[in-house]
Amino acid sequence: MPDGHHAALSPDQAVVRLEAMHAEAVQAQRNALARFAAGGEPPDAGERSRFRYPELRLVCEPNGPIPINRRAWGKIQMPGVYATTVTHPCFFRRYLLEQLEPLVAEYGASLAVGHSGQEMPYPYVLDRGDELAGGVVTPVELARYFPTPLLSAVGDEVADGLWAFEDGEPRPLALFDALRVDYSLGRLQHYTGTDWRCIQPWILLTNYQRYVDQFVRWGLDELADPGSPYDRLIAPGGVVAARGDDLAEAAERIAAAPWFRFQMPAYHLARSDGQGGVSIVNIGVGPSNAKNITDHLAVLRPHCWLMVGHCGGLRQSQAIGDYVLAHGYLRRDRILDDLVPPEVPIPALAEVQVALQEAAACVTGERGDALKQRLRTGTVVSYDDRNWELRWSQERRRINLSRAIAVDMESGTLAAQGYRLRVPYGTLLCVSDKPLHGEIKLPGMASAFYQRAVGEHLRIGIAALDLLRGDLGALHSRKLRSFDEPPFR
Repeated sequence: MPDGHHAALSPDQAVVRLEAMHAEAVQAQRNALARFAAGGEPPDAGERSRFRYPELRLVCEPNGPIPINRRAWGKIQMPGVYATTVTHPCFFRRYLLEQLEPLVAEYGASLAVGHSGQEMPYPYVLDRGDELAGGVVTPVELARYFPTPLLSAVGDEVADGLWAFEDGEPRPLALFDALRVDYSLGRLQHYTGTDWRCIQPWILLTNYQRYVDQFVRWGLDELADPGSPYDRLIAPGGVVAARGDDLAEAAERIAAAPWFRFQMPAYHLARSDGQGGVSIVNIGVGPSNAKNITDHLAVLRPHCWLMVGHCGGLRQSQAIGDYVLAHGYLRRDRILDDLVPPEVPIPALAEVQVALQEAAACVTGERGDALKQRLRTGTVVSYDDRNWELRWSQERRRINLSRAIAVDMESGTLAAQGYRLRVPYGTLLCVSDKPLHGEIKLPGMASAFYQRAVGEHLRIGIAALDLLRGDLGALHSRKLRSFDEPPFR
């Protein structure tokens, strides 16, 4: 066992030790930063050695039990030593315990916690990020004495299957280490305009602000309902409406939130019963945005993300306002081709598909043939070119071969990212135009469509998440695991 590691810990003891060591490292660096910014001495080598992330190690002996279970996580593929660095263990406490408890109970694994060799960059220990903005020290001076973010040390080698085993080195315990997590937590706050701690484990992704407006209305209605489990609505800029607030005043406060300052504004409806609330993120248009935000959301290990947005219908039999439940993707977005080659199939997840179809039936009140007339299952083609219609003569044969029924710009990327980063995913789109059949969105037609369709579409997405929440154990699919997967989900 490496020096400084506290061995033979229970899961709860291990998390408590992680929390204490992380807090000590953060406070030590904050104290040194404050002293240096006030004109004092920079940290020496001994003090700087305290600015390190804690490391969690798990040891599974070769003669230990080899249980057979159907979980998609909490598994050890082979005996040996596994390790990862950990950040914000207080926030991730529940997640860490969920991962560690079955590994110890079923595999007889032993746990140890100690100091890692991974330095904690100084921007990640600041609460607001601007504490040193008015100081007398420059970023160049800070970089001489304090750890700085090094992109060369941040990567997705484990998630992308590029990690190489070396004799004497532990195997990865988790998909993301502390540096990768902290990097993304800062990005989430930058893009969404809300504290990353507010992001809920059930996530709706959309490409239209109108869905966000409907989400806010729904959230305020939930706060007004005494029987609702939801108790807080958080908007960009840290604006909060809580149960018991004057609803008219709360609505004005949420409406005045500075969402327009942020590239991908997010709203979060939280609950305090441990079941996890719902977040919605307006990711904007295009596969680049879709990859960007999901790269960062994935470090929070959400239970699911669903795409609820608009698409172009490709079949004559479709009507404006019909729904498309994607069961396959023709990925013409190109942005993930190096990470998940186009020939790699992105499977539909049965649990998510069933939940979306059942939610559509419940919300619309239609079942059987009536539902089939409005909801069609098939392949969605996602492009990186909004004006793909100008290349119709080149794209026609490929679309015909794929039997695609709808076209958009984000769904293929979001599904591929869910597959790549082991986050359950699904897509339910609403047909807003039919570009191949002369039915385009004129301004007046678009307004009428939006008023009618957006509210119902959002309710279907929320209802699907409620159904998935009720059977969480089945949701984390083994389809998303590789043969040499880390033990943590």
